[in-house]
Amino acid sequence: KKCSGLGESHGDINWEGLGFSLTPTDYMHVMKCSKGGKFSQGSIVRYGNIEISPAAGILNYGQGIFEGLKAYRTQDGRILLFRPEENALRMKIGAERLCMPSPSVEQFVDAVKQTVIANKRWIPPTGKGTLYLRPLLMGTGAALGVAPSPEYTFLIYCSPVGNYHTGGALNLKVEDKLYRSIAGNGGTGGIKSVTNYAPVYASTTKAKANGFSDVLFLDSATGKNIEEATACNIFVVKENVISTPAIDGTILPGITRKTIIDIAMDLGYKVVERSISVEEMISADEVFCTGTAVVVTSVASVTYKETRAEYKTGAETLSEKLRGILVGIQTGGVEDKKSWTVQVE
Repeated sequence: KKCSGLGESHGDINWEGLGFSLTPTDYMHVMKCSKGGKFSQGSIVRYGNIEISPAAGILNYGQGIFEGLKAYRTQDGRILLFRPEENALRMKIGAERLCMPSPSVEQFVDAVKQTVIANKRWIPPTGKGTLYLRPLLMGTGAALGVAPSPEYTFLIYCSPVGNYHTGGALNLKVEDKLYRSIAGNGGTGGIKSVTNYAPVYASTTKAKANGFSDVLFLDSATGKNIEEATACNIFVVKENVISTPAIDGTILPGITRKTIIDIAMDLGYKVVERSISVEEMISADEVFCTGTAVVVTSVASVTYKETRAEYKTGAETLSEKLRGILVGIQTGGVEDKKSWTVQVE
């Protein structure tokens, strides 16, 4: 039986076949705001194409930022969000940098909840995937000159997803010629600007054609220290110490990154945020990546020029331990002692 009503269960989706690709759902949330104004009450509308001026700021000058978060189904049928207020706050910081108004934290979280409820038949069962939500904040008003847009649109759409990387542990290639983020604290590497992502395509396309999972970028200032992969943060483990590049304006302050640091410290590990050279990473015991999409994923190898370093992977790794705790909290199987989850409905 195929169901199509608002919020009904769905009987014919092949949850086993989910990857990280778009499956159009039923509804999206749209909210608009004029320059100098504040976002008013948005609305749930049918998922579909949007009409936009050819002179819109998002199209001509890249005035846009996005977020990514997930809705999780628990074993007992509840629906949970994970730290959505952190996404709202990060969007506000990004909006200020790009001279855009942004929804309040309350508006953001409420809009996410509305989108989830409207599309809840698309939330996979526990262990089969999640409902990925993509909030977009865009300059949609027409302006020919280089200036902030006169109108803005906040939009949330969603899609059921499985694993971001389907091949298990990652094999990374260090990019030593192109950079993800330029100009340190003055740049936009620390926000989710839409302009940060297309520049990585040249590197990732070449790396994947050569059998790698993703690219690991270096800092543009020295070309010696690791920063992050295309869409995830990186951690390096040596003995009982976990290190990760410091947030300095070029690296995205990942919400999963922040969470994993807290979980690891609660387990008694020493976590250090600092500069990490390629050479130091190569001699590590274990390496893993974190992000909303990748969750916590082990790195099997990193290739830098002619050197290929291999790391511990599998059930006994720290990354698997951390992933188990994180996913447990997100799906209601592990006690949420820090009030990170938000129940929908």
